[in-house]
Amino acid sequence: MSVAPPSDNLLIDRYGRVARDLRVSLTDKCNLRCTYCMPADGLPWLAGPQLLTDDEVVRLIRVAVCQLGVTEVRFTGGEPLIRPGLVGIVAACAALDPRPRLSLTTNGIGLARTATTLRAAGLDRVNISLDTLDRDRFARLTRRDRLPDVLAGLAAAATAGLTPVKINSVLMRGVNDDEAPALLRFALDHGYELRFIEQMPLDAQHGWDRSAMVTADEILTTLRTAYDLSPDPAARGAAPAETWLVDGGPARVGVIGTVTRPFCGDCDRTRLTADGQIRNCLFATDESDLRGALRAGVDDDELARRWQAATRGKRAGHGIDDPTFLQPSRPMSAIGG
Repeated sequence: MSVAPPSDNLLIDRYGRVARDLRVSLTDKCNLRCTYCMPADGLPWLAGPQLLTDDEVVRLIRVAVCQLGVTEVRFTGGEPLIRPGLVGIVAACAALDPRPRLSLTTNGIGLARTATTLRAAGLDRVNISLDTLDRDRFARLTRRDRLPDVLAGLAAAATAGLTPVKINSVLMRGVNDDEAPALLRFALDHGYELRFIEQMPLDAQHGWDRSAMVTADEILTTLRTAYDLSPDPAARGAAPAETWLVDGGPARVGVIGTVTRPFCGDCDRTRLTADGQIRNCLFATDESDLRGALRAGVDDDELARRWQAATRGKRAGHGIDDPTFLQPSRPMSAIGG
């Protein structure tokens, strides 16, 4: 029977926040080229030797779960479905004691083929990115004509029991901000949970413009033209999304207002990049290297100590409103959501 680690073995920062949610990027590569994320020709990808091996990924997750109190693990990218060893990594993590909750953030391409296998390996649920229901608009946004594949992936995830199936949507002014009610109707009709996300300064082109961003308030105002929204009485906890009951419930819609409604004070996340770097925040400008230590032969206790030391340096907030804010050099595809 598993025993929770003592409090002095947790990932606690200097403000008393405890990191229990680990986001693990499995690759920086992606099979889409979303205009708000990366250039049409892609990016200089990490070389093979720079990436953590499957065994290294599992080992670091084991340290986080078994020694540092992490209870949730989410696999991200880039696009994690293109990682050849994904199923084996999921199975190895599902076998950990204590067993963490396992989820996956994906663009959905290829999920129709793999959803059942991933569920059997131990994956609990998925978040799927979908910014538009219009095929031509999807092709312009992602530079790939793959909307049918994403819709098939959503359906396959629900059929496989990877529930609740959550949709992540980013609205962009003058691009798809007219689709908010339609996206919510689609989610309600299919039993998916929709989360709108404010566009964040994490694009590789560094072209993010706050004045062009569709804010949480604007999203809610648009949704209220078609739906009655009331505050969700359930406790939010450390969840990034504020949720509202739709037409009295039980259906809900969420808005992640990272920029205009920051939730840094309750953040419980830590991140591991595909090349073995610890990041305390999406917008961090520094990282702590675990890959080098791991390959130098240190034991699990030393890896845990280094992870704890990195966590103690976590800042109070992301600082986007600070005049000195600098966008991180790594784009979202190289950090992992």
